Amino acid sequence: QVQLEESGGGLVQSGGSMRLSCAAAGRSFNGYTVAWFRQAPGKEREFVGCINVNSRHTLITESVKERFTVSRDTDKNTVHLQMGSLGPDVPAVYYCAAGRPITRERYSDRAYYYWGQGTQVTVSS
Repeated sequence: QVQLEESGGGLVQSGGSMRLSCAAAGRSFNGYTVAWFRQAPGKEREFVGCINVNSRHTLITESVKERFTVSRDTDKNTVHLQMGSLGPDVPAVYYCAAGRPITRERYSDRAYYYWGQGTQVTVSS
């Protein structure tokens, strides 16, 4: 069992940056892919990005790939989502998730079986 906890959300000014963190308790992220999803009010949950903790290979969705990065800190058993140039597309609840998806399933939330509770990100104009 992997317990995930997100942190770092809150209110940020438009155009600013924010880093979200996902910490694992119970076992190491070793061997997992850790992903970030977000869900805005009235919208479906969508994939943001992911990282294979062992290979460090990342995948970022096209709409944010120039502004967001995903990284891992193995010493702290933590994965980060660094977000920059925050705009109106950003406000949502951000979730981290862990699983072992095959390559073509990395975008799908059904491929991940451990989830955090989510952290709210709000952007002020």
